[in-house]
Amino acid sequence: MAFNTPSLPEDHPPGPDGLPLVGNQLTFLREPYQSMTRIAREHGDIAAWEDPGGPVYQLNHPDHIEQVLVQKNEQYVKGEQFQHILRPITGNGILNSEGEIWRRNRHLIQPAFHPERIQEYATMMTDFTESALEDWQGGQTREIHEDMMELTLRIVARALFGTDIDDYVDRIGDALETFMAATENLGHLVLPPQVPTPARRQIQRAREQLDEVVYHLIEQRRANPTDHDVISKLVDVTDETGESLSTEQIRDEVVTLLLAGHETTALALTLTFYLLSTNPAAEKRLVEELDDVLEGEVPTMADLKDLTYTEQVVQESMRLYPPVPGIVREPTKPDVIDGYTIPPGATVRMHQWVVHRDPRWYDDPLAFQPDRWSDDMEADLPKLAYFPFAAGPRRCIGDRFAMLEAQLLLATIYQQYHLELVPGVDLDLRATITARPKHEIPMTVRER
Repeated sequence: MAFNTPSLPEDHPPGPDGLPLVGNQLTFLREPYQSMTRIAREHGDIAAWEDPGGPVYQLNHPDHIEQVLVQKNEQYVKGEQFQHILRPITGNGILNSEGEIWRRNRHLIQPAFHPERIQEYATMMTDFTESALEDWQGGQTREIHEDMMELTLRIVARALFGTDIDDYVDRIGDALETFMAATENLGHLVLPPQVPTPARRQIQRAREQLDEVVYHLIEQRRANPTDHDVISKLVDVTDETGESLSTEQIRDEVVTLLLAGHETTALALTLTFYLLSTNPAAEKRLVEELDDVLEGEVPTMADLKDLTYTEQVVQESMRLYPPVPGIVREPTKPDVIDGYTIPPGATVRMHQWVVHRDPRWYDDPLAFQPDRWSDDMEADLPKLAYFPFAAGPRRCIGDRFAMLEAQLLLATIYQQYHLELVPGVDLDLRATITARPKHEIPMTVRER
């Protein structure tokens, strides 16, 4: 959906002063996390400013974010900039489609992520992890983010395709990596879509490489469907009118799930390993729980109810380092938030990074304290003081899959290994679609 570029109303919230022509875009590109945090601290629960694309509103209070994502979600869309970033690779998948197309496809895909289906994936997740650990050796230094990217890609690909992808994993991984790397430079978005920038050429090559594999695997599943993979379900499913998904629609959903299903979980695990390596008391308590509950056995879904601290470690990691650091929406009609009118077509930013670190909701918010996640603490939180998977109807469809995977992989790995961050390595994150490390995260693995 496209809108005429609106202007910032005269009665607007306070906000940062921008530079002529570029507004605050350069500041955000140079210092994304510092900028979003500074704006919240200096200007309060809602801030506004003018950028070349129109007015921008940053919402920093959970109640205001709930209004956008939950209470009035139908009058907010992902917006043109979000579409320009994702559509070249994901097409019209559920991550960026809108309206009836989104509702229809979400309804068709939802059964693949039903709790009973999710449970079937648990053993597959630990089997893949155990297999990956066979290549680890005590004293070896590994680039842990790369390891997690490959492992989570193999897991989500098995869930999607119902088969090992040894022949395709490098091509899929390279294509997705090329796309994500290209999105780290968003300068091409200010140019008309027909301008062939280097980033756009990279994205097009990534799409062609990915499509060759994905269309082949879809056709394989059309010829030989199974009961245990998402593609087979998408091939067979029909809506209430009897209409099924086209091959291109299945392709868009598969690529969306491939991208979202391995990127964010890999980041969550990588950042969890980093936090545990710099907080030895938390790691010690985690390992003690794993020893007490699992007694050396491979973790199962049934064990998770007793692995309370393991879940808290994942929750706290995603609080401090949410894999998706921010959400963008555009209103389709005027809305009033905190007494201010938000015009149609304005950009509304909501940053998990900011809200998750707000001292109003979290004591000592920059500290890694997994045991803060008690039942009493969660009951006292505003509803959207913690929203790593977004909220409302557009909440991540794979949230249960991701949490199951993160906990099982964490438990499997830390039963066998202690991970030490190589001295001198600093964590520096980019802020585009996801919070990706700018540099490698080398860790030395030690057998327990």
